[in-house]
Amino acid sequence: MILSRVRLSASDPRILGALKNIRTELGLEQSFPDSVEVEAKQRIALAKLPDNSMLDIPFFTVDPEGSMDLDQAMHLERRGDGYLVRYAIACLVDLVRPGGAIDVEARNRGQTMYPPDGRVPLHPLSISEGAASLLPGEIRAAYVWTFQLDSAANVTETELSLAKVRSVRRCSYEQVQQSIDSPNSELAFSLLREIGEKRKALEILRGGASLERPDQEVHQTGNSFELVRRVPMPVEAWNAQISLMTGMEAAKIMLKGKVGILRALPAPSHESLDWFKRKAFALGFPWPTSKTYGEFVGSLDSNDPKQLALIHSAASLFRGAGYVAFSGDVPKQPNQWAVAAPYTHVTAPIRRLVDRFALEVCLSLSQGTEISEWVQSALPELPKLMAISDGISGRLDSAVISCFEAAALSGRVAESFEASVLTVNSHGGEIVIQELGITAQCVGELKLGSIVKVRLTKADIQSGSIEFEVENLSGAKAN
Repeated sequence: MILSRVRLSASDPRILGALKNIRTELGLEQSFPDSVEVEAKQRIALAKLPDNSMLDIPFFTVDPEGSMDLDQAMHLERRGDGYLVRYAIACLVDLVRPGGAIDVEARNRGQTMYPPDGRVPLHPLSISEGAASLLPGEIRAAYVWTFQLDSAANVTETELSLAKVRSVRRCSYEQVQQSIDSPNSELAFSLLREIGEKRKALEILRGGASLERPDQEVHQTGNSFELVRRVPMPVEAWNAQISLMTGMEAAKIMLKGKVGILRALPAPSHESLDWFKRKAFALGFPWPTSKTYGEFVGSLDSNDPKQLALIHSAASLFRGAGYVAFSGDVPKQPNQWAVAAPYTHVTAPIRRLVDRFALEVCLSLSQGTEISEWVQSALPELPKLMAISDGISGRLDSAVISCFEAAALSGRVAESFEASVLTVNSHGGEIVIQELGITAQCVGELKLGSIVKVRLTKADIQSGSIEFEVENLSGAKAN
């Protein structure tokens, strides 16, 4: 659901200049060295398909509209009172030579980046949008996870194999959601909802939490940039649950085999949780002792200013995530706290470096074969490479959003706006402008979760700086 939308000219030299500066500062290069492109052509020509065939399985993909770098395809069936889930993940082993030009460049990039004026892909487009992508009608090599689920969607059996597959259909989130919402939803999509909702219920039961707060995004459509604030569609959460399930099962395989790489997140301190409980109480939404953290956070309504402030506060508890590589000894703290279970990344090898290696670890352990030396030697290096890449990705997202928010407000300095207060500090705090969905810092006396009148004092596109000051604090309640 779109909460707000701001259109800006895609030819505005101020915005284009700021985006160029962001790319330069972060070292983001869209094109690849000639050596990488040449090697990509060679690897594509030499690549072989697995002997094992699953071409009779009608896989389908679900991704954002227009996506071409398709990592995952699924096939869902009802089996008795349970389910059978097949999840195909793109295989790049034959396309990326260990130690070769593509591999070296991928380690430098870490992951695909998404500035609004053009993606910065992890792999050359001939691979990421071609030879590796699970595009409809194309025969591809894939890691195929096969999960047996009981009636509550608990995983009762997991298998992993390498096979050639063919997706029969590429779907967008919007298409799938529209089908599900219609009276005659397609069975595959209805099963995605059914399984996704049950997996979400299991997440809450084990104490996990998925924060579904509004996203601030920038898209280019024709001659315009759009700054959009939206609430994710339900289908996005159901789709994410399939990926989460796969990452959890992959972590189990690694921990049993005592080798791999996990995505860990330590539990917040007792002090942090007590702080969050006090804030919830102060805002008028006390955390009931009968509810888990996931249940409580999942019940919050982002359309209400006070509850939105509480959701933003909850996000501060999700800090400290990182990768932990291990061999021989299992990590002392293997859990991903937000997932409430051990977890790893194995579902996006086209767009994220670590997945290519993690998938090979899981395949070797599942098949009882020796893990390749090129995989084992890379494991200790991957946490550092991914930390660097995650840092760049975070700075990119922050800089781009700040730039576009400043652009949207650049002609409105000295105007007054109505805002909701998200956080409070000694100088003021963070607010969200209700008209535009823009977040910014505000100077003055603020009350958490309240509605406040503020005046814009600065909006600089190049630096992305936006500043407000309190004009009139109101005790009015949200509509």
